[in-house]
Amino acid sequence: MKFSRTTILGAGSWGTALAVLWAKGGKEIVLWGHDRERIERVQATRENSDYLPGVALPPSVAATSHITSCADADLIVFVTPSVAVRSVAERLRNSVNRAAILLSCTKGIEHGTGLRMTEILAEIFPGHTVAVLSGPNLAVEVSRDLPTATVLGCQQPECAEELQQHLGSARFRIYSSDETTGIELGGALKNVFAIAAGVSDGFGLGDNSKAALVTRSLAELLRLGTAMGGDPKTFYGLSGAGDLIATCFSQYSRNRRVGEQLGRGESLEQITSTMRMVAEGIPTTKSAFECARRLRIETPIIDQIHGVLHEGKPPAQALEELLGRDQKAERL
Repeated sequence: MKFSRTTILGAGSWGTALAVLWAKGGKEIVLWGHDRERIERVQATRENSDYLPGVALPPSVAATSHITSCADADLIVFVTPSVAVRSVAERLRNSVNRAAILLSCTKGIEHGTGLRMTEILAEIFPGHTVAVLSGPNLAVEVSRDLPTATVLGCQQPECAEELQQHLGSARFRIYSSDETTGIELGGALKNVFAIAAGVSDGFGLGDNSKAALVTRSLAELLRLGTAMGGDPKTFYGLSGAGDLIATCFSQYSRNRRVGEQLGRGESLEQITSTMRMVAEGIPTTKSAFECARRLRIETPIIDQIHGVLHEGKPPAQALEELLGRDQKAERL
């Protein structure tokens, strides 16, 4: 299939980084954002200074706040916050190009339903091919053309390979897969554990503690992710272990930074009131907690982060409860 027109829905840091990346590769990109005034600034300055300052938009990126301008694209990329995917998709339901392929680059789980982003898109756009892209992909580094690897999954292998060839490059290496569930769950759940890693940093607990936390986070991700239908092998790949490592350790990780501020004594309200961008780990923690309870999966780290974010539990208490658990045999 020839992709002649690509639309990216979501003009945050990741959506903007993808627009820059693919436009540099010679593609015509329409970048949509809901905030008209911000988009007008982007059009005037050719820079998304609110989310990706210092990065110039190539001439082949057209920024718009009119979603009707996006409907005729043959590749529609969703990069909105997870809580907005359904509402944005609904706005396009009756006007989207019938042959369009939909690619989700949003990492989250819908609160209440437990649906993954591709499941939401498949529900709203029946008959369309839906794919997912996820991995250890920090927007700042991608926009600077630093080497990055990611995984693109689609249940139609030929489509995954076509998108791999169309969107990949020497600096943005794409691995293809016919599995989507594990790719999405790895990308979503790691944000919860990144908050926990940030709390560890905020407390100054050191590298031994953080390494142990990240390792046990992978075990917990694997346990819950497989119960939710993911392929266990996927969680050891780029969208599982790879993304977990990047998000738990990077200075650019919003979710790790939220945890660090919590560990230093700031309240969640104080932290979120100063953030321009969404830390997906906050809503995903609630969704992951609900899924784990429904499936009766033991998730001690998710439980404690849920307590801190959504039940008002002091981070120090959560830490003590986590460390005070009975010692047992190691199981992955």
